[in-house]
Amino acid sequence: MKVTIIGSGYVGLVTGACLAELGNSVFCLDVDEKKIALLNAGGVPIYEPGLKELIDRNRAAGRLTFSTDVAASAEHADVQFIAVGTPPDEDGSADLQYVLAAARNIGRHMTGFKVVVDKSTVPVGTGDRVAAVIREELTARGLEDLQYSVVSNPEFLKEGAAVEDFMRPDRIVLGCAPDVAGRHAQAIMRQLYSPFNRNHERTFYMDVRSAEFTKYAANSMLATRISFMNELANLADEVGADIELVRMGIGSDPRIGYSFLYAGAGYGGSCFPKDVQALMRTASAYGKPMRVLEAVEAVNDAQKQVLGRKVVNRFGEDLTGKTFGVWGLAFKPNTDDMREAPARVLAR
Repeated sequence: MKVTIIGSGYVGLVTGACLAELGNSVFCLDVDEKKIALLNAGGVPIYEPGLKELIDRNRAAGRLTFSTDVAASAEHADVQFIAVGTPPDEDGSADLQYVLAAARNIGRHMTGFKVVVDKSTVPVGTGDRVAAVIREELTARGLEDLQYSVVSNPEFLKEGAAVEDFMRPDRIVLGCAPDVAGRHAQAIMRQLYSPFNRNHERTFYMDVRSAEFTKYAANSMLATRISFMNELANLADEVGADIELVRMGIGSDPRIGYSFLYAGAGYGGSCFPKDVQALMRTASAYGKPMRVLEAVEAVNDAQKQVLGRKVVNRFGEDLTGKTFGVWGLAFKPNTDDMREAPARVLAR
């Protein structure tokens, strides 16, 4: 199949390279000319295990193209993935300007049926906004009858293991509209993802808003586990318990499990902080404050100070002349991502 990926950042590059590996013809678009030049020269703007080899192999095979040509990207494929950034706005809500700009470009250049896939992490209701701006552009061109459908297909990629996560997914979430165009879009997406379902069905089909909500719910749940364990770890220090032994003791309960139970310096990165904030912002807009997530965020902010306090407790308030080494700068292993990294707080 032919696929266009709008946005050649973390999600876009991994998605594009992995879909090309499955034999699809993938056109990766980005407005950053330097990034595209780097990719066309054989470089990769991010570090992710296995990604460069994947890109090199599929570029050489002619299945992977990088370009800044918006019109060509719209013409290339009936399936248009939007995988641009959704950074937090000043109030914590997701900034959708890049998502909506990508949607407008599709509307300005499309000449036939398009499946527009929101791969970026976006708040509930974004699919409606994307559909509306595409309709505006088609109306301005006098093409009101041109059909399209917006699909929500959130990513569940862990940085440091993103290629493996994409190629061996736990689940694929597809939110589709119930109308004729939506059913057509669902059939196309089912075909695109069919290689992942040969062993057993991994795809969960739902409405668009539920799919958008699922991404935020998943990341918020994982962030909650991390903050809860960090609070337990701080209390364990006071009462003389070993949090690692506690982790193994509670993780053996299958209702709890071992994942995301490691105490540490607080979560960071490009997803958990902004997604927790965005879900709280959505909840506030509906008059339904998320009390648990408010605590999760407060605990995480405080946790980033814990190692610094331990240093002061050991050496005193005056650290003049002391030399410190920080082992591990990125927010987690096997990535070069410094966004919201706890190490930055500790270093300051």
